[in-house]
Amino acid sequence: MKKELDYFYIEGSYGGNQEWFNDFFFRLGGCGAETACELCIFSDKYFKTKLYPFDIENLTKKDYSSFADIMRPFLHPRFSGIDKLSIYTEGFSRFLEERNADIMLTEFDGNREYSEAEKELKNQIDKGFPVSFLCLNHCDKRFKEYEWHWFIINGYDERETGLFVKAVTYSEYEWLDFQRLWNTGKERKGGMVFFSPSEKPKTRNSGLGTRN
Repeated sequence: MKKELDYFYIEGSYGGNQEWFNDFFFRLGGCGAETACELCIFSDKYFKTKLYPFDIENLTKKDYSSFADIMRPFLHPRFSGIDKLSIYTEGFSRFLEERNADIMLTEFDGNREYSEAEKELKNQIDKGFPVSFLCLNHCDKRFKEYEWHWFIINGYDERETGLFVKAVTYSEYEWLDFQRLWNTGKERKGGMVFFSPSEKPKTRNSGLGTRN
């Protein structure tokens, strides 16, 4: 079974991109803020919330970068990065509270068993909600580009070889083996944050528009 969520394009790019941010250091260390911006735009498009202060029907790189500047005080770059789920949820929650948003953020620690992680991730996607994922150090060189990085997961594909997830970052996506991604082989783990608006969004269950 393959399940993907509808997403959004910004001037032809799949989702946003921290390389568009206005500040050099924010472009380097703004991945946490980027995922928060992505979730806010997604929520506005499919839940009709009011988190994105620009035209949700005409998404532009300029407006996206300006929105990132608004998000920055809540999830700003720091020496060690946003390397804990609690730093992310505390900052993002303050942003949501200031906007009186009826949205819950739930942490799922990377030390929990893979079987639990697979179950909860699929449950989140089945409900129609993207997932913020934090990958810290990883023993598998396949995930080198994802180390110390926040990104979005907005789909899954149950294959004969196991569960693959649709990882979105830098305006691109690819399908990753979720068990290999989860089992980092390192003592210190990242994990997931579940974002749950109050209403059910439009979703799709389709294999269209994907790449392997």
